[in-house]
Amino acid sequence: MSNQKILVIDDSKVIRMRVKDMLPTGNFEVIEAKDGLEGFNLIRSESPNLIMLDFLLPKMSGWEVFQEIQKNQRLRTIPLVLMSGRKEEVTDKLPEPFEYFSFVEKPFDREQLVDAIRDAMIKSKKKPQMVVSNTDNNHNSSSSELAAMAAEIHALKTKIATLEENSQKMKKQIDQLINFIRQKFK
Repeated sequence: MSNQKILVIDDSKVIRMRVKDMLPTGNFEVIEAKDGLEGFNLIRSESPNLIMLDFLLPKMSGWEVFQEIQKNQRLRTIPLVLMSGRKEEVTDKLPEPFEYFSFVEKPFDREQLVDAIRDAMIKSKKKPQMVVSNTDNNHNSSSSELAAMAAEIHALKTKIATLEENSQKMKKQIDQLINFIRQKFK
C-alpha cells in the first residue's frame, strides 16, 4: 500500500493515462477522476497529497473545483497543478503570477510535468497556515475561514501600503529628475 496519493482529474482518459505514465516511479497511488464532480468528491474522501486538475471539465468545471477547494482550509493546503490546453481560460479567472499553485499547459512533456509538481509542492508550503479545530465541519470552519480572510486582508493592506510608499518615492525621484533636466536646459 502506498503512502502518497496523486489525484488526476481530467475528462480525457488519454491525458490521465499519459500523466500516470509520466510520473516518476515512487511510493504513491494514482487516483483518476473523469469529471469535476467525481474529482471533488475524491478530493474530500481520499485526501490526496497532490491534485492535478484540468480546468475545462464536465459536470463541475475545474474553475468550480478550484473555488470549492479554496473554501476549505484543509483542502487548500494540498499542492495543486492546474492543467489546460488554453492558458487564457485560466488567466481570465486567475491572473498570473500563480502564487499558490502551479500551471502546466497541454500538451506537456515529462520534464514539464515534474517541474510543475515540484513547483506546486513549493508553493503549497507558502500558503498561510492556520490551526483548525475541526477539520471539515462547515459549522466550525466558518470562523477559521473568517480568520484566514482577515489574515489575507491584512497581508494585502501591508502590500498596498508598501506599494504606495514606493510610488511616492518614485514620484519624488521623477520630480527631482525633471527639475534637474530643466536646469540643464536653461
